[in-house]
Amino acid sequence: MLREVLDALRPVDGGIYVDATFGLGGYAKGLLDSADCTVWGVDRDPSAIARGQTMAEAEAGRLRLVEGRFGELDQLLDARGTAPVDGVAFDLGVSSPQLDVAERGFSFRFDGPLDMRMGLDGPTAADVVNEVAEGELARIVRDYGEEKKARRVARAIARARGEKPIQRTGELAEIVRGAVGFSKTRAKAHEIDPATRTFQAIRIYVNDELGELERGLAAAERALKPGGRLAVVAFHSLEDRAVKQFLRARSGDVPRASRHSPDPDPADQLPEPTFRVLFRQAKKPGGDEAESNPRARSARLRAAERTAAPAWTDTQGGRA
Repeated sequence: MLREVLDALRPVDGGIYVDATFGLGGYAKGLLDSADCTVWGVDRDPSAIARGQTMAEAEAGRLRLVEGRFGELDQLLDARGTAPVDGVAFDLGVSSPQLDVAERGFSFRFDGPLDMRMGLDGPTAADVVNEVAEGELARIVRDYGEEKKARRVARAIARARGEKPIQRTGELAEIVRGAVGFSKTRAKAHEIDPATRTFQAIRIYVNDELGELERGLAAAERALKPGGRLAVVAFHSLEDRAVKQFLRARSGDVPRASRHSPDPDPADQLPEPTFRVLFRQAKKPGGDEAESNPRARSARLRAAERTAAPAWTDTQGGRA
């Protein structure tokens, strides 16, 4: 959704923008091609930063790369003396190189070590699968994968790991398929592999993706100048819901109390809106993009413009 993101951000000459999920650098390149601007590319994956060095050298100082979590993007920029920025773009989820490299362990399409770490630090997916209690594992699969048969999946994993540790993506995929009920020979072409939901759930848990998204949106709020713009592309309902709820709260789009209710306590009132939502319904990819890129079909774009109000704090309207 590069075109839609650029339309939302409206890059201008002299502007400063953040590609908060640098990956292959697609959004960064689009911004640099659209205006004589500066782009900061942020990614927690060191391999993405290493790949981007050639692009950075070719842009002669207009592209600056930073290894780090986007949940800390305002701090990363402050540490480098950057002024408030004109735009921030997020492209959530896993990148194509992470999915397509078997050794990263994100996909069951290629048998590889059960890893799934975006930043190559902390516990791996194998650690989670083999060490987390069965009940907690069921919660992870249910809440983050929206898998209806989460208890059955967790029970099957617990039974398998009792015999030997689960170390490969192929092993885990077969265990999940057996628990959910799936036959490759009988599956219809349009049916997703039932291992998909469990792999998504474990990946989200391993990388704390929803927590990082919450922190990243609040960091963008602090980093953007008045009139600056935020664009977020999400690929599944959990992400999109979190972005929608954040923007609804920050734009003041919350249910009003009945006129018959007592006057609210001033301490309970929300602070001034920090964003103006640019379009109420999430935008979807155009037909051509959805046809040519299957991964884009579930993409949803939401965007907003920063107001002059101070950024919310952790105690205002819930966690920031």
